[in-house]
Amino acid sequence: MDDKIRGILPIPERTRSVPTAMDRKDQTGKFTPVADLRPPENAPNVVLVLVDDMGFGASSAYGGPCEMPTAERLSGDGLLYNRFHVNALCSPTRQSLMTGRNHHSVGMGVTSEMATSAPGYTGFRPASAATIAQTLSGNGYCTAAFGKWHQTPPREVSASGPFDRWPTGEGFDKFYGFMGAEMNHWYPQLYDGTTPVEPERRPEDGYHLSEDLVDRTIEWVQTQKTLTPDKPFFSYVAFGATHGPFHVRPEWKDKYRGRFDSGWDAQREATLARQKKMGVVPESADLAPWAESVPHWDELDDTERRVAAGFMETYAAYAEHTDSQVGRLVDALEEIGELDNTLFIYIMGDNGASGEGGIEGTTREHLVGHGFTDSTAAMAEELDRLGDASTYAIYPVGWALAMNTPYQWTKQVASHYGGTRNGMIMHWGNGIDAGGGVRDQWHHVIDIAPTIFEAAGVPQPVSVNGVAQQPIEGTSMLYTFNQPDAADRRRTQYFEMCGNRSIYHEGWTAVTRHGTPWQMVPQGLPSFADDVWELYDTTTDWSQAHDLAAEYPDKLRELQQLFLIEASKYNVFPLDDRVTERENPKLAGRLDLFGERKSVTYRAGMGRFTEETAPNVKNRSHTITAKIDVPDGGVDGVIIAQGGRFGGWSLYVADGYLSYAYNCYGRDHYTVKATQQLEPGSHELRLEFAYDGGGIGNGGKVQLLVDGQSVGEGRVERTTSYYFSFDETLNIGVDRGTPVTEEYAAVDNGFTGTIHTVRVDLEGGDPQELESEADRQRRLLAHQ
Repeated sequence: MDDKIRGILPIPERTRSVPTAMDRKDQTGKFTPVADLRPPENAPNVVLVLVDDMGFGASSAYGGPCEMPTAERLSGDGLLYNRFHVNALCSPTRQSLMTGRNHHSVGMGVTSEMATSAPGYTGFRPASAATIAQTLSGNGYCTAAFGKWHQTPPREVSASGPFDRWPTGEGFDKFYGFMGAEMNHWYPQLYDGTTPVEPERRPEDGYHLSEDLVDRTIEWVQTQKTLTPDKPFFSYVAFGATHGPFHVRPEWKDKYRGRFDSGWDAQREATLARQKKMGVVPESADLAPWAESVPHWDELDDTERRVAAGFMETYAAYAEHTDSQVGRLVDALEEIGELDNTLFIYIMGDNGASGEGGIEGTTREHLVGHGFTDSTAAMAEELDRLGDASTYAIYPVGWALAMNTPYQWTKQVASHYGGTRNGMIMHWGNGIDAGGGVRDQWHHVIDIAPTIFEAAGVPQPVSVNGVAQQPIEGTSMLYTFNQPDAADRRRTQYFEMCGNRSIYHEGWTAVTRHGTPWQMVPQGLPSFADDVWELYDTTTDWSQAHDLAAEYPDKLRELQQLFLIEASKYNVFPLDDRVTERENPKLAGRLDLFGERKSVTYRAGMGRFTEETAPNVKNRSHTITAKIDVPDGGVDGVIIAQGGRFGGWSLYVADGYLSYAYNCYGRDHYTVKATQQLEPGSHELRLEFAYDGGGIGNGGKVQLLVDGQSVGEGRVERTTSYYFSFDETLNIGVDRGTPVTEEYAAVDNGFTGTIHTVRVDLEGGDPQELESEADRQRRLLAHQ
């Protein structure tokens, strides 16, 4: 089958034999069986592994302190790339990875939660940019995705769909994982295809999400090779790790005890020395400048150092545990004889290490996400629990900078290599003649798709499902496999994220940073015209350590003009650091599931409603009305709950008493209880929350009523301003995931009576109208 035919997907059916007689006995010609679709001969399996939020200098394969023996093994037999780049943020990198196009070209200029109506920022992948999975599936591959997705418009993540932008609508036969930015690894809320599921096992049974994902991947691969051994597969495994929360069992932490007591400054020096010894960076490489406003290790007091070291011990354990799961997958491929026949791509980071834990770090991510500082003294008391289900931790920004050694800045900062340069390893026994080498050709995440297509022998499609395809903008890296000294084939690449922007061209980079990611409430961003540009010659300054802007102003102007050309070509403009339009669905042009509705009625069994698909009860008065039946012998359990241990609210019955719990950021807890037990029979239960007003995050009065009679009242002094959770949901009759309150158990908290309806009524206008511009900026930056 030639490339012209394979370039049109689905591949057109060939002309079949036609009947020549009415009776089968009189048929003169043989009919041709419908043949299975097969890829080109010798097409390899493809495994694409993506680790979340890992910096260039974290993995031991790149000289870092996190022991990752699988990465070392694969690079020892394969190739390690030391100039590989991504888009500085998760959704944009993943959309580029899946399509082979720049993120603005496929509508993902920012995360899916920040979409606008501007062409480069819609959050919708156009049908003219087919995915790797669509192309390989259309050429006869089995396809499956496991783990994090974060590419579907948030308001489409519901039982109403539509589902064409879910993994199974984008070319994957199988999906098992989660749809958003992050997930609790002890109590995940997952999807099997488009069906909501939760694990049967729990942390006390030994459950961990990363292990579950690899168990499912191995099972799927083994099944494919058992049923169709001559048919290749494509498996995309995207871990939630090492994105926060840092969740790992204590035994993985023990080996790292005390390893980071010397601090992040010393770690940078040690990592750079190892990188030079390993040949990951040249001997001439210097440490890039330290980020302004971030304290050096010797500026911390003893408690701050102890807490910071504990965070890094937990992160290193989390990273090693993740790599160990990749190792199980590699072992499984080797066991069935498929490892050498598999192009195994291991990308260690969809952006640089994350500084979103703030200066101090946090055991409650949502607290810092709302602009509050976590208490170092309180965190010191939690050190032994870091990594378990009672914490939702992210390390201090100082460790993020160290994990990006030798580069400067972090995730979100697309201007500098600390946000965009990541480790990447290729392994293919049948395709790489001599393993163990380092490749320094300059490449980008959009180059992965064309590399896979060339390895598989399939053309880049010109038409998919009747839609003409826009050109793939990446360049295949296959030429580097057996030509270590081959000249670069990628000469130019732009970067832009949240106004941070840069241009690479033939070794030179011109860069400008527009914001600081860990300043959740920036004190006034500059105009884009006032941004200060820097200039680096990376042929002599590997790590962007020495700014040459003052010495070569003509070169800087040349590259600034080139950025304008590339940005215009790929839908980057208009640059947008506003937040009001992005957060207002009407102005942004996004689907708003609830629109102007102020009342919604749920029924028993409904649930798994994400924050974007649930009524917004924050910063406004509201009422919850439930019609229930209480059986003889009494009742217990959850009637309706939203969120979980690190933020949310719940209306429930405990020991027969109607109760309401409000959990603000996992730190401030409030409970209001009825003064009398519920009697058997039918009842109307009512919660009235009277918001104080006067801005966002303020308190309110709570009243509980049974059959119209007040049975309890109290106050909530502080409420959640922007979001309850990125990974928990709203559910009827049960509190899924972690519990909002410790008064009932995790998972085993279902309502023991009968729920007929639960109605949520909202009062007042859009609560976003109460926000200041600084409030909106904080809310926007929290969704990363």
